[in-house]
Amino acid sequence: MEKKLLLGDEAIALGALHAGLSGVYAYPGTPSTEITEFIQGSPLAKERGIHSRWSTNEKTAMEAALGMSFMGKRALVCMKHVGMNVCADPFVNSGMTGVNGGVIVLVADDPSMHSSQDEQDSRFYGKFAMIPTFEPSNQQEAYDMMEAAFEYSEQQKLPVLMRVTTRMAHSRAVVKVKSEARQENELNYNAIAANWVLLPANARKRNDAVTAQQAQLEEDAVNSTFNIYSEGQDKSLGIIASGIGFNYVNECFPKGIPYPVLKISQYPLPKKLVRRLLDECEKVLIVEEGQPFIEDIVRGVSESQNIMGKLDGTLPRTGELNPDIVKKAFGMESDQCFAPCEDVTPRPPALCMGCGHRDVYTALNEVLREYENPRVFGDIGCYTLGFLPPFRAIHSCVDMGASITMAKGAADAGQWPAVAIIGDSTFTHSGMTGLLDAINENANITVIISDNLTTGMTGGQDSAGTNKFEAICRGLGLSDEHLKVVVPLPKNMPEITQIIRDEINYKGTSVIIPRRECMQTLQRHLKQKKAAK
Repeated sequence: MEKKLLLGDEAIALGALHAGLSGVYAYPGTPSTEITEFIQGSPLAKERGIHSRWSTNEKTAMEAALGMSFMGKRALVCMKHVGMNVCADPFVNSGMTGVNGGVIVLVADDPSMHSSQDEQDSRFYGKFAMIPTFEPSNQQEAYDMMEAAFEYSEQQKLPVLMRVTTRMAHSRAVVKVKSEARQENELNYNAIAANWVLLPANARKRNDAVTAQQAQLEEDAVNSTFNIYSEGQDKSLGIIASGIGFNYVNECFPKGIPYPVLKISQYPLPKKLVRRLLDECEKVLIVEEGQPFIEDIVRGVSESQNIMGKLDGTLPRTGELNPDIVKKAFGMESDQCFAPCEDVTPRPPALCMGCGHRDVYTALNEVLREYENPRVFGDIGCYTLGFLPPFRAIHSCVDMGASITMAKGAADAGQWPAVAIIGDSTFTHSGMTGLLDAINENANITVIISDNLTTGMTGGQDSAGTNKFEAICRGLGLSDEHLKVVVPLPKNMPEITQIIRDEINYKGTSVIIPRRECMQTLQRHLKQKKAAK
């Protein structure tokens, strides 16, 4: 064994590599991005030829991972929590197909919405799909769990959902890691076609089989080395803690926790251990990051009125937990170590100086001043910052790809002008089908695909459609007459504004592609060229 200082994301990635990974499939999304990036930069991954190229979206990632599993090899799928919504169709159905090679679906939730639209708790997906769920409480456990989860996936012939949160993904700790990696699985043809062809006759049988497995999965959780029942002398209170919440509880008691503690890191919830804690203790406090997932179940299996957590207000229902908040739940005085510093002036995010999106919004705002009640439907990416001053240019941002379909719906309702603005990576992720709908009906909308040649918001990863957007639009049926490409620079402002004006006045679907490289990746590429000389 050797020791390494690792982010939670890096511990997960290295654990997967050491567990015999053959492929990682992902779309970049904070706080999960660093997992795939670590594998992409790993000498072991390069030596073994492990697949690590970015997928177009989370759905394609999940489906590709199932294809690798079908052939007997181990696959990892990574995404942030809202990506789970995109891959929900194949994810839920993967509980029915089962697996051949092990599959881990790693989802990084984002309580407090540091870079997200909501505080979704992905543990509900595991319960909904009847798939076992693992939740590490520290970086060492995140590393160790990867091998255990792959083995459990192959043992139970089910995918495993692994859930982490922002603080786990983006904090560092010393991790003991193996010096040698397990060999990859050999290719095999053991997948049973009847399990993978989800015709109703086959799916009914699989549904019965997976439902029958649930009792065994819960018994396995009772006996799991990751679910630990610790005795305590003071039975006036019992604690149930999951994930990083367990770390926060430990921080409250540096000399040792005096109460019985049930640490939960593997689901289905081990109700046998929960009942034991309820029977032994006068009151129970449930500390979990995210929504009251465990608390809901515990209240369902107990008639006790002495259960505390998020539902009774002992802990806040929204936002991240931290040791200060957990101390208050124990009635302790808090030093407010994690309170925001009052001496630091808030600095809201802004588009980088020199960013092409700035010139796009400048031109768009200039043109739209000529119209009464224009509406601009935005999307997920750096350009969402166009909602903020000084631009205040967009009126909506719901989910990946929603800009085009919302603009179409608004046009269907009679709105004009209806403009959609979407980034290059988001367009290939979820925008193409919306554009096809618009083209098929010749909807009266103007679509701006603001192309900065990268996935800028998450750090400059490759964009799936780079240098293909004109061909994609033509392939969807858009005429060349209303497909325009411009270079967003101040000197080109007269040309850009005239093109926007012309396409808004055209009564049908048109696409404008402003194209200029992201300033961050441009600087990176210039440094690389300079270093190569």
